[in-house]
Amino acid sequence: MTDTNEQLFLRVVEAGSLKSAAEQIGADPSAVSRKIAALEGRLGVKLLQRSTKRSSPTEAGERYYQGMRRLVDAQAELEADVSGLVDTPSGLLRVAAPVDFGARFVAPVLSDLQEEYPNLTVELLLGSTFSDLIEQGIDVAIRIGRLPDSSLIARRLGSVPRVLVASCDHLREHGVPKEPHDLSARPFIFYRPGQSAETIALSKDGKTISVKVSGNITANSVTAIRELVCSGRGFHLGPRWAFEEEIENGKVASVLDDFELPAHPLHALYVAGEFVPAKVRAIIEKMAARVRESRSLS
Repeated sequence: MTDTNEQLFLRVVEAGSLKSAAEQIGADPSAVSRKIAALEGRLGVKLLQRSTKRSSPTEAGERYYQGMRRLVDAQAELEADVSGLVDTPSGLLRVAAPVDFGARFVAPVLSDLQEEYPNLTVELLLGSTFSDLIEQGIDVAIRIGRLPDSSLIARRLGSVPRVLVASCDHLREHGVPKEPHDLSARPFIFYRPGQSAETIALSKDGKTISVKVSGNITANSVTAIRELVCSGRGFHLGPRWAFEEEIENGKVASVLDDFELPAHPLHALYVAGEFVPAKVRAIIEKMAARVRESRSLS
């Protein structure tokens, strides 16, 4: 058994149980358990909650896991640098992205990346609650929209064009808006929780018109919003990629197309440092290429 106690702990957390970790290295589970117990004794804290089928980290164990994972990956990158393999992604790559966008655009990129580099393990975390990349052990976060000031490095990948949409049935029943101010009397479906009103800016011939719209439905899921729009519950200002299929098959129509809507910027965020791991550079470059190739993004 060549793994250190610390490396064994990482294996147990990632495998989900002492038995699975032991099978990976051809060891007896009791031997692995003794190694973990020795590590806990040295640190003076319980790292794992053990059961017959599963071992999960305690709160202290989770913090220790995230820190050790970063150290092990950094060591692997350093050794790769020294041995001339700095451009070969390896280790664990953890990427955070918004749920729907991540499933549509990021997951295929990670799949291709892992296939190209078999020594790379990828993990995609979907959601918008990942704010502290260091504490949460995230290598790269994909973000849509304006970025708050932070110490993170932001690489611009492109932008996410938006459209104003409503179901064709709704438009046939209630009419098609002719001017931006017509929108103020129409029901809207919003994305941000607690939102019941929003000001929309539309531009044409160098002039910008701001219109306040309102609604009583909010859903923090692009998929759910698409279903609500298709069922005729109201208008939505959202990403063009989410409605392209419905626009093509005639379920949904875009409105006021002669006006310009501001697109959302798309960034990849990562922690600043003198040494940028190959896996971080690789996912960012592949995401940028995917954005350039996509007709839904710009």
